[in-house]
Amino acid sequence: MNTPAKEVPVLNIANILTVVRIVLVPFFVWFLAADESTGGLFRWLAVITFAVAIYTDKLDGDLARSRGLITDFGKIADPIADKLLIGSALIMLSILGELWWWVTIVILVREVGITLLRFAVIRYGVMPASRGGKLKTVVQTVAILVFLLPFASTPGAWGWWIAAAFMAAALVITVVTGLDYIRQAAQLRAKARSNGQQ
Repeated sequence: MNTPAKEVPVLNIANILTVVRIVLVPFFVWFLAADESTGGLFRWLAVITFAVAIYTDKLDGDLARSRGLITDFGKIADPIADKLLIGSALIMLSILGELWWWVTIVILVREVGITLLRFAVIRYGVMPASRGGKLKTVVQTVAILVFLLPFASTPGAWGWWIAAAFMAAALVITVVTGLDYIRQAAQLRAKARSNGQQ
C-alpha cells in the first residue's frame, strides 16, 4: 500500500527566506541611493544587505532540497526574488553612473527573455538550469558585489576596472548561455513536433 505524499506547507523556512530576500531589495536600493557614490556608511550597508540577500538564495535552496520543502510557491518566488535583486543592483549602478546602461539592458533583456521562453516551451518540456546558467549567476553576483564595494564606485579608478573585468566575464557568459537556452528551446519544439505534438 502506497503512503500518500506528505503535503509541504507553504509557510516553511525555505519560503520565508525567499520572502526575506524580496523584502531586502528595497532596503538595498535605498542604501545605495542614499550613499550617492560617496563610498560611505550607506554604501557598506548596501554591500552587506546584498551579501545577506545572496546568502539567503543559497540557504533557501539547500534547505528546500535537504528537508523536502520544495513548493510551487518556492518555484515561482525564488527566481523572481533573484531577478529583483540582480535587476535592482544593475539598474541602480547604471543610475549612479557606475555601470554602462547598455550592459544592464543586455543582461536584463536576456534574463526576462529566457524566463518568457521557458514558459513558452513548457508544453514541450522543461528546460533545466544548465551548468552555464549556474555559472552565469555566480559570476554576475561576484561582479555586482565587486562593483558595490566603495573602492569600485569611481569610474576609471583601479577598483572600477577590476569590477568591470568581472562584469565583462558575466556579460559574455550571460549572452552565451542565453543563446544556448534558445538552442535548447528550438530542439524541444522540433522534437515535440516530430512526435506529433502541436
